[in-house]
Amino acid sequence: MNHFHNPAFDYDSFGQEYTHHRQTDPRIAAYVLKELKGMNTILNVGAGAGSYEPNDKYVVAVEPSKVMRAQRIATGKKPALEATAETLPFDDDSFDACMAIVTVHHWPDIEKGLKHLRRIARKKVIVMTFDPDCLNDFWNAEYFPELIEIEKNRYPKNELVVETLGGNSSIVSVPVPHDCVDGFQEAFFARPEAFLDKAVRTNQSAWGFLPDGKEDELVKRLHNDLTSGQWDEKHGAHRTMPAMTCALKLIIASY
Repeated sequence: MNHFHNPAFDYDSFGQEYTHHRQTDPRIAAYVLKELKGMNTILNVGAGAGSYEPNDKYVVAVEPSKVMRAQRIATGKKPALEATAETLPFDDDSFDACMAIVTVHHWPDIEKGLKHLRRIARKKVIVMTFDPDCLNDFWNAEYFPELIEIEKNRYPKNELVVETLGGNSSIVSVPVPHDCVDGFQEAFFARPEAFLDKAVRTNQSAWGFLPDGKEDELVKRLHNDLTSGQWDEKHGAHRTMPAMTCALKLIIASY
């Protein structure tokens, strides 16, 4: 696979407002919770501020960012251990399930991290990620092509995740609702004006990897087409779509 140099976003510097912009969307959470049904003990790796963690399970969270760990406490979540996916300090088969939700693209060694999840999980591993082969299917590829190229290099191919996790694997395409409250890029497919908000972009990690000046150039491109009406001429139908199914995937490996 094509490894992007230094894929880890600096959440300690830029993640202070993460919980305001990246919340658990209940409709997406339903897909996660369905796969965790019957699992009693769960390890959440790259747990961030605790999005999509089940409230009725025994959950141990792992998160390397101090700022993100602090936000867990502020929102009433249990404290997280400081560790990375590549250095998980747990015995083999020590949890029923492991979960990794929109985090694998931050791991410097994705395969090593996934192998740890496989080692630790007795019954199941679930990974929510974005399929790099589908990223061109969203209109933002037209306005932010340089950003999408960064994303393609950061996200692992579905095949790599499936092969590394082993077991009986399946891939579920997760529809993103038009008013999604988890502010990743696809969440705003029906609300393009959101990308003009610096706070929204700050909480989408890919923007942090653009060269100086490029972010302003890309935002201006979208702003101009929104102002002129060209965006609505080309993509206005998105505004009334109840949901969009694109790159968001839930990969499940059962053992």
